[in-house]
Amino acid sequence: MSAHPKLSLSIAIVCYHSDEQDLRLLIESLIHSVKVLEQNQSIQANRLYLIDNSEEGDLALALFDDLATKALELELTVPFHLIQGQGNSGYGSAHNLVLEDLKSDFHLMLNPDVVLDEYCLLEGLGYLAREKKIVMVSPMASYANEDLQYLSKRYPSILTLFIRGFLPRSLQKRFLKRLAHYEMHELITENPDSSPRTGIPIISGCFMLCRTAALRAIKGFDENYFLYFEDFDLSLRIAKQGDIAFVPRMKIIHGGGNTAKKGLKHIGMFIRSGIRFFNTHGWRWFKS
Repeated sequence: MSAHPKLSLSIAIVCYHSDEQDLRLLIESLIHSVKVLEQNQSIQANRLYLIDNSEEGDLALALFDDLATKALELELTVPFHLIQGQGNSGYGSAHNLVLEDLKSDFHLMLNPDVVLDEYCLLEGLGYLAREKKIVMVSPMASYANEDLQYLSKRYPSILTLFIRGFLPRSLQKRFLKRLAHYEMHELITENPDSSPRTGIPIISGCFMLCRTAALRAIKGFDENYFLYFEDFDLSLRIAKQGDIAFVPRMKIIHGGGNTAKKGLKHIGMFIRSGIRFFNTHGWRWFKS
């Protein structure tokens, strides 16, 4: 490896009353994945931002002192940087807090309920380093029980979002073909060699690995979205800077969540953000 890496990676995790154990698992997985990356590519992680959106400022870097020590023992220099005090400014707005501070070629935006495979960053950043026209990549994701998640999406219709978000599983079975089309299942079922696939319209905000310059060019997330659809909007806007790809060898475990099961407040936020999204990008009622 070169003594002076030419490329760099920054990482940001937005937290809101996040489970400490989840965060520890995420950061530990990041440390291992960064180690594999730096052993095999001339790419160095230069900063890890923990952005605490909790009103009371729940987090303290002292909670992760042992993980910072572990990083140093592995000869990794990834400074932890805690940002708090802004209150609950919204997911996208919180990520934007670090946008002007970034001094990196690539930037990774994460949910706190993600765990990276040790080869995750090597696969994703190796692909981005080779393919200059790609501006953002999405991973292969699964739940802890190994059931697959589908983070790549086509442009949604109102009907599809309603079926996916609010119908019980027993009724969703009647719409499996529609849901599979929307979630781009063919990226996995018709891809036996697990090669990257380009032309992805929308990816999930739980894991967005992008070129920092492209993210800056679109000024990050639209802060008019408090929660939900901010990742859809960013995907469509950043795709004007280049292509989005699905990289199946870049693997994560993601906790995930069902909006309808989170109560009326979250359902209300989902509907408000959905209206903003469709007003901005175009309404589609039935066909995804």
